[in-house]
Amino acid sequence: MKMKKAILSCLMLVAGLTASAQEQKGTTEYVFEPHWYVQVQPLGVQYTLGERDFGDLLSYNVQAAIGRQFTQLWGARFALNAWQSKGGSKYDGTGMPWANKEYGWKWNYVAPTVDATLNLSNLIAGFNPNRVFNLSAFAGIGLNIAWKNDEAATANQQIKTDLALTGVEPLAYLWDGTKLRLMGQFGLNGDFKINDAWSINVELSANTLNDKYNSKKAKNWDWYFNALAGVKYNFGKTYSTRFIPAPEPEIRYVEKIVEKVVEVPAPAPAETAATAAEPLRRDIFFQIGRTVIRKSEQQKVNDVVEYLKANPEAKVNVTGYADAGTGNDRINDRLAAGRADVVVKALKKAGIAASRISYDSKGARVQPFADNDSNRVSIVIAE
Repeated sequence: MKMKKAILSCLMLVAGLTASAQEQKGTTEYVFEPHWYVQVQPLGVQYTLGERDFGDLLSYNVQAAIGRQFTQLWGARFALNAWQSKGGSKYDGTGMPWANKEYGWKWNYVAPTVDATLNLSNLIAGFNPNRVFNLSAFAGIGLNIAWKNDEAATANQQIKTDLALTGVEPLAYLWDGTKLRLMGQFGLNGDFKINDAWSINVELSANTLNDKYNSKKAKNWDWYFNALAGVKYNFGKTYSTRFIPAPEPEIRYVEKIVEKVVEVPAPAPAETAATAAEPLRRDIFFQIGRTVIRKSEQQKVNDVVEYLKANPEAKVNVTGYADAGTGNDRINDRLAAGRADVVVKALKKAGIAASRISYDSKGARVQPFADNDSNRVSIVIAE
């Protein structure tokens, strides 16, 4: 009975060690998920470029937007910005004190725009859904629909009356009714993460349109600048997790070679030459979105170097791949080429002549493995 218990305990210990080893053979990675979002920014202020003091040209501003994040980097949104703009003029009556005058006016507008967005944080530091702050840039075009310019008309009449003797030109671009003008905008957008769905959102934007926006003739583009704050809500999942098991085939392949060396008798000279020319293959796996050789994969590069040094006539071909399950053709082409390039550089650094190395990249158009994640790989064949 005691013997049975001892044997059972040993078996459980071995099983536990095996399970522990299996748990360590792999990594968990974050995978970006395309998603929709909305932004509501009820706290805003606008500064319209003009001649009056800074505080006199500030007005309240609001914005709402709906957008789609297509990839880790790129997205698009439709935004609706609105409320009020201000304009004004100052006249210096040097020699004519009665001509020291300042005039101001305001009007209403609404501006729908379509923007392209670029996540700068993911571009610089890689995708990380747990990052507390994300910074994005945006640029787009739209229409500025302005109306209720009555105060400008009143100011124009007052300028004519007050400065009649000075020869000052009144508002040469005075407009009335409703005006539609093409506009462009660009700026920065920051998200302070609360949880996976909600974040606090802040935005700074510069907007430009033709010289007639503020009724004054200045012979340059008119500008207004918005500072906005609010919240952002993401619909659905923004990311998922994926477990990437460590590849085992190469380890078993090396073991087979060792078994041959130990068990097979020394071949005749002709057979030795044939054995020396036997091709060697190593599959060097990469993390998602990466082109850096991991420490766990470095031994495979070393195996290829040793083979090439032991067989001076042998040459090597390196082919880079990307998985079709993530990214797009442009990103995957870049990743596949980078994975091939980093292996080629490692071989050259180890002393392998460039004339013995050929390389290629297939992007995600060719998938050498049935398992999607295993296609983040450079396949290296020496012969």
